[in-house]
Amino acid sequence: MNILWHDWAGYLGVVLVLLAFLLLQARKLHGNGLVYQLMNVLGALGVMLSLLFGSFNASAFVMQLAWMVIGIYGIANSARVRRELKDVERRIS
Repeated sequence: MNILWHDWAGYLGVVLVLLAFLLLQARKLHGNGLVYQLMNVLGALGVMLSLLFGSFNASAFVMQLAWMVIGIYGIANSARVRRELKDVERRIS
């Protein structure tokens, strides 16, 4: 059996997404934390690569695309909230 690079990307992507969820359930990560969001975004990217260069499945691709967009939104939103908190802290001190 010959496993190609995009297969490995897909396997790694699945492991990242599932590990992120496991760590969230074990309360080792926060759902709005950067590590959790990055694990989801990179995991979705890995699965998308395996779908693009391997056996394409449109519904799985759309789901991974949505997963990635939601993760990127979470990262951007968390960054915005951190900036706003720093601004408030600066005004108070």
